[in-house]
Amino acid sequence: MQIPKQLLQRKSVEALTDVQHGLKQTLTAKDLTILGIGAVIGAGIFVLTGIAAAKYAGPAIVVSFILAGIACGLAAMCYSELAAMIPVSGSAYSYAYATMGELMAWIIGWDLILEYALASSTVAIGWAGYLTSFLENLGIHLPTYLTTAYLANPEAGFINLPAVTIILLLTGLLVIGIRQSAIFNFVMVLIKLSVIVVFIVAGSGHIQTENWANFTPFGFGGVLTGAGVIFFAYIGFDAVSTAAQEAINPQRDVPIGIIASLAVCTLLYILVAGVLTGIIPYTELNVPAPIALAVDHVGMSWLSPIIKIAAIAGLTSVMLVLLMGQSRIFFSMAKDQLLPPLFAQVHPKFQTPHLSTMLVGVAVSLLAGFMPIEKLGELVSIGTLFAFVLVCGGVWILRNSHPEMERHFKCPAVPYVPIGGILVCLSLMAGLPVDTWIRLFVWLLVGFLIYFGYGVKHSQLRSS
Repeated sequence: MQIPKQLLQRKSVEALTDVQHGLKQTLTAKDLTILGIGAVIGAGIFVLTGIAAAKYAGPAIVVSFILAGIACGLAAMCYSELAAMIPVSGSAYSYAYATMGELMAWIIGWDLILEYALASSTVAIGWAGYLTSFLENLGIHLPTYLTTAYLANPEAGFINLPAVTIILLLTGLLVIGIRQSAIFNFVMVLIKLSVIVVFIVAGSGHIQTENWANFTPFGFGGVLTGAGVIFFAYIGFDAVSTAAQEAINPQRDVPIGIIASLAVCTLLYILVAGVLTGIIPYTELNVPAPIALAVDHVGMSWLSPIIKIAAIAGLTSVMLVLLMGQSRIFFSMAKDQLLPPLFAQVHPKFQTPHLSTMLVGVAVSLLAGFMPIEKLGELVSIGTLFAFVLVCGGVWILRNSHPEMERHFKCPAVPYVPIGGILVCLSLMAGLPVDTWIRLFVWLLVGFLIYFGYGVKHSQLRSS
């Protein structure tokens, strides 16, 4: 019975935080907040809002955003406590290592790979769609075989070249340095926030209240389903915690970055959803660019190309932060020797995990270039919700196992907030299709094969 005990072996918080990582510490609370906003506001607000309203929730999509925001808010409180206690780049992977043992840490780390890699690929395909549409407005037409993945359309498509190109360019930026990446992200966030505020202000004058008359056409079940679908829109705020080792004062700044970015994004989602469904009947919103459709509907055509520019900027910043988060998860897992050491190498000049970043960039670009968007997006929400469940459970466990530890940020009302986060996230997971659960289990099975084939033999904790 020795093996099960080894698999449940936990890494001490001191061991996690004392590792010499070699990463450059330059990020402030403002940088982390902007990183969070950059990761969250993207495909959700520019694409999913309209689709979820038309197919699932109707005008009550506003309530769906509130429910999803509550689930994320509960998880954000738990993330903030753990990020302040364990300010390392591994995010939920490292938290699970300290609270639930090595096997559970591997499971959540492998799950985070699913979240970040597939989300990056999905957003890249959406980015390519907006860019292609914008170029067509300028009279530039790219051939279909260079803008469509082969598996999405075997007859006309070959590769989604714009999606591949943007991933590789952002990968190069991340290799050069985290400071440069943060500045670029700031510019992208400023552009998209400015345009979103313009849409809210300009669109509020064109609201027709009769569009809200049938507020819940699909019933409360539709509102819940809508919350599960648009949960994808909130994915990314947890990526703030992956930059903890590159923050100047992580115990203070990471909780601020997580909570502030989530609060700003939730407020903007609610306002945009309300204005959007007030401007145009929800039945007409099942389109890839619902905000652009809405401004055309009320005669604000001047705003349409600006919306597309904001969408391109918004999706760019999302990809940047997700790619950064993915490489940092690999970095932490390799530091623990559960993955090959090349993932933990740091560039001597740039002080970034360059090999990990490049490998992630190439893999994500291939997925974005050759896979259809619907196949990539199906697994992202369930993977994120699963991570949130484990983070909420981790806070509860550490409060009992290590009550003496200094907590620079304390999650309020423990155990009620963690339990509430677990129940809400499990409820949203329960509403997802059965085939999504099957794909999750298949992905975890592949992870088990890698862990027992490599990780168990090389684990730093077990060898020490």
